[in-house]
Amino acid sequence: MTPAAIHLAAQAAERRSAEVTDWGPRIAWVIGLVLFIAFVYWLMRQGWKWRGALQVDLPELPVAPDGLPEHRLALTGRYHGSTTAGQWLDRIVAHGLGVRSRVELTLTDAGLDVVRPGATDFFVPAAQLRGARLDKGIAGKVLTEGGLLVVTWAHGDKLIDSGFRSDRAAEHAAWVEALTLMNQTTTTEGAER
Repeated sequence: MTPAAIHLAAQAAERRSAEVTDWGPRIAWVIGLVLFIAFVYWLMRQGWKWRGALQVDLPELPVAPDGLPEHRLALTGRYHGSTTAGQWLDRIVAHGLGVRSRVELTLTDAGLDVVRPGATDFFVPAAQLRGARLDKGIAGKVLTEGGLLVVTWAHGDKLIDSGFRSDRAAEHAAWVEALTLMNQTTTTEGAER
C-alpha cells in the first residue's frame, strides 16, 4: 500500500468511529449542580426568614391618613430598602421593608407617603422624620456618590434609613432640603411646647 492509500484509509476510519459520549456521568453532574443551586437558594431564604424573626419587635407600619394636605414634593423611582440608621448593611426585612420595588413618594405637611406597587405601602408622620441626605449605598445597592436619597425616620424605638432613587436624580437635592427644613420646623415646634 502506498502512503496516500494509508492516509485515505485512516481518514475513512476516523469518519466512521466518532467518540461515544457517556451520558450517565454528565447527567449526574447536571443534577448535582441543580441540587447545589437549589440548596444555596434555600439557605438564602432561611437567612431572610431568620432576619425577619429577629426584627419581630418592630411595630406595624403606619398607613397614610385620609385627606392628606396638598403635596410639597412628589417623585417616582425605586425603593431600594431600609436599614438600621447609620448601619448601611443592617437590612430591615420585617413588614416588607426589605422588598425592593417601584415607588411613588409624596411629601406633605403631614409626612411622607410611600406608595409601593406590589409591596407594602407605608406613611412616615412628619414628627417621625429625622432628616435626609444623599448617599452612595444602602444594603444590596451601591450607586455613584450622591445617587441615592436616604431618608432617616423613627419607628417605634428604632431609627431607620430608607433608600430611594428617583427616575430623575436631579430631584434628590430638593428632597434633602425640604426634609431637612421640615425636620428643623418639627423639632422647633416640639421644643416650644
